[in-house]
Amino acid sequence: MQTAGPSQPDLPAIPSKRYFTIGEVAALCDVKAHVLRYWEQEFDQIKPVKRNNRRYYQQQDILLIRQIKSLLHEQGYTTSGAKQWFKSQQSGDENICYKELLRQTITELESILVTLKKR
Repeated sequence: MQTAGPSQPDLPAIPSKRYFTIGEVAALCDVKAHVLRYWEQEFDQIKPVKRNNRRYYQQQDILLIRQIKSLLHEQGYTTSGAKQWFKSQQSGDENICYKELLRQTITELESILVTLKKR
């Protein structure tokens, strides 16, 4: 089976915030808000914080959503196939998210370094 490539160069960098609204996540992942709500029902791994009837996602949620999008839209998995992929990857799933979060942080730090060198 193929491995999911969570790093998608055409998507914007994830800002260093703690919480994101569903609209922000939709823009960061290039999917519609109703698709995110559907994926929440289908994938138990997506667990946004709900306050005052609003959803707030964290960075690891965004990385997971990008991985789901990659499985479904780029690698041709069905929803049930993607669920099975996550079950088979359950032990290594956190490692994938943490590695992607580290890659994202490194990219942001390199961008800051370039900006500082220009001054």
